[in-house]
Amino acid sequence: MTPRDDSHGNDSPWSDLDRPPLNAGALRRALVRPGSLWTELEVVPSTGSTNSDLVTRAVDAKVAEGAVLVAEEQSAGRGRLDRRWSAPPRSGLFFSVLLRPSDVPVARWGWLPLLTGVSVATGLARAAGVDTALKWPNDLLVTVGGEERKAGGILAERAGEDGVVIGVGVNVTLREHELPVPQAGSLLLAGAVATDRDPLLRAVLRALEDWYGRWRDAGGDPVSSGLQETYAAGCATLGRTVRAELPGDRSIVGEAVAVDGDGRLVLATGEGVQEPVGAGDIVHLRPA
Repeated sequence: MTPRDDSHGNDSPWSDLDRPPLNAGALRRALVRPGSLWTELEVVPSTGSTNSDLVTRAVDAKVAEGAVLVAEEQSAGRGRLDRRWSAPPRSGLFFSVLLRPSDVPVARWGWLPLLTGVSVATGLARAAGVDTALKWPNDLLVTVGGEERKAGGILAERAGEDGVVIGVGVNVTLREHELPVPQAGSLLLAGAVATDRDPLLRAVLRALEDWYGRWRDAGGDPVSSGLQETYAAGCATLGRTVRAELPGDRSIVGEAVAVDGDGRLVLATGEGVQEPVGAGDIVHLRPA
């Protein structure tokens, strides 16, 4: 389908029929219900960053656990290391959720971005029919024309003493000429059988509710909850030679051999040392 030319100031949400607006009422009816994790869901036309907005509300105690904030467009979306990115209106899923895992030791909260990655991959596989993979620690990968490309990312931020806001961004209908960089991808380009964002968002949030519940019931234990095993099974980083670019201009090259109990990536270096990496950029140097 030929993209519509919106260069004449047409800001209607129906200006691109391939990208209809989200139905906030239907989403609330499906997700915000008695006994659900999700306590409120708001869809805004545009904002700078759903994460920044929800962190502010959480710190001010204006929202409860399970609040979901969705934007049709983000003008200042952020990734790790405060990198900025943006996408055309209604071309993706841009949302943040507030979690307050007060019954889980803080030392295990580092699993939340990985848990979210598993949830997003699970939901999109069910609703979009796209095979996805996870790049440690927070990227969602799809295959476009035989090439591995990043189609989404996850950003977790503390919100006060007891809260964590997790932001998710997924490129859904970005076309080739709209990609911010050639290495980017989208569900559309990966051959998704469905790109209607309403069922995609419902599937992702239901998967997140399920995995979060399992993890909390297990006291945050990644083994007994099944999270560690499931993450490893879907992690495209394991088995590859990678370069970890660490704080302080330090880097390590080695084979990614495991994700340990703290959610860290374990690298086996050429010196025969196994070194866990808890933060840093990971560059895949060769295919698995």
